[in-house]
Amino acid sequence: MKTQGKRSPHIVVLDADPAILDYVHRILADRFSVGLFTEAAELNRSLRESPTPDLLLMDWHIAENETEENALGLLAKIRASKPSLPIIMLACSAELKEVVVATRMGAADVILKPFRKSDIDLAVQQCLKESGKPPADPDIQGIPLDENTSFVRSSKRMREIESQCALVARADIPVLILGESGTGKEVAAMLIHKMSARNQRCFLKVNCAAMPADLLESELFGYEQGAFTGAVKSKPGKFEICNNGTILLDEIGEMPSALQAKLLQVLQDGSFSRLGGRSSVKVDVRVIAATNIDIKAAIAQRTFREDLYYRLNGFTLRMPPLRERTEEIPILAQHFMCKAAAQYECDPLPISPALMQALTSHVWPGNLRELENTIKRYLVLGDEQAIIDELCPLQSTASFALSAEDFGGSANLKHLVRNLKGSAESAAIAQSLEGTGWNRKAAANDLQISYKALLYKIKQYNLSPPQKRQVSMGQAAGFDQAQSA
Repeated sequence: MKTQGKRSPHIVVLDADPAILDYVHRILADRFSVGLFTEAAELNRSLRESPTPDLLLMDWHIAENETEENALGLLAKIRASKPSLPIIMLACSAELKEVVVATRMGAADVILKPFRKSDIDLAVQQCLKESGKPPADPDIQGIPLDENTSFVRSSKRMREIESQCALVARADIPVLILGESGTGKEVAAMLIHKMSARNQRCFLKVNCAAMPADLLESELFGYEQGAFTGAVKSKPGKFEICNNGTILLDEIGEMPSALQAKLLQVLQDGSFSRLGGRSSVKVDVRVIAATNIDIKAAIAQRTFREDLYYRLNGFTLRMPPLRERTEEIPILAQHFMCKAAAQYECDPLPISPALMQALTSHVWPGNLRELENTIKRYLVLGDEQAIIDELCPLQSTASFALSAEDFGGSANLKHLVRNLKGSAESAAIAQSLEGTGWNRKAAANDLQISYKALLYKIKQYNLSPPQKRQVSMGQAAGFDQAQSA
């Protein structure tokens, strides 16, 4: 008999509430074989008579009267008969002492109700991974974080990032995430929170560059009644709202110096005063900071406090730009396509080899955010050629006579196409720059590419202005790059 492929992991769920069973079944049934039980006796009989499942999700409060054994008793019995079976406990509430006992008895995780799809997905995926039984579908590359966000990783570089996030999540220290705009710094912060002991608490994001200093201070630390015109009643800030949770301070490099000092106090002793307040407020908040600026340069220029940097730098995570992990583009493109199709309630569109080639060849100065918007645009427009033309506007701007030297004497088609495209881009960019007198913004408009992409390609192809303008244009290049930063 021929095999029908790899067996899907078998997961059993024990819960007295049929609504909970139905919800968990809907979450898992498309990827796993799922067995549902409402009584402990049924589950025990199944475990005796059937092959051992790959994972058990068990209600903490399954015992409804004194004649039934409690969850810890049932857990002990199952662990004795099936020591290799991973068990996740589902609880409405659980005393810390009981959680510790359950963990010592072998429970792999405890999920508090009401839980979300992402809570179940993350716990199941982690347990199956640790037990050496990953999901049968090898294309499932994402770790779900909430209903709309997943941490997608397939390259070695991003798997290292995942391991670093898991490592630092266990240590309750500040984390500084560095990387270009759109590389997924917020997603990495969400992953750290999700893997931490604070995962059942609040996760809040505050963009430090999105509001002026006074408004940012009141947003972070709150204010008392009468602190300023319009403050008709007291209002708690994000730090108070996020007590015992995690706060992400995005674009921390844009935070005004006065607020940096106040944040330093919070990191030192967990206390601060509301705007216009006299008493001190005490909080327990884990701080994750993110920025796309050169933090060392900002310290040298005295726009960022050095002592704050060392407080935030309990652990530094560097998110690589998309151009340094192009092998992930096919998986990311498919992920964003499925996500957008679900958002717009339509069928996903296929990504042809020609479109995939354009996606993988593009520089992506906007990184993952730009890629996701491009996929959304393709889904909405349905015009593949328009997207290809948008990504590769220089493809047909020049023609060349090819010789063996153009591709190293080899008839390798991929190598030939890569060299042909590079030569075409280089020539077209040089022509446009000369035509605009090396005005980079005008050249970017003529070429229909972003200003950042043009700067990157000038550096990539080692282009420079004519000798007689070398000094002045070199200074202008430095000014342009400073602006783009």
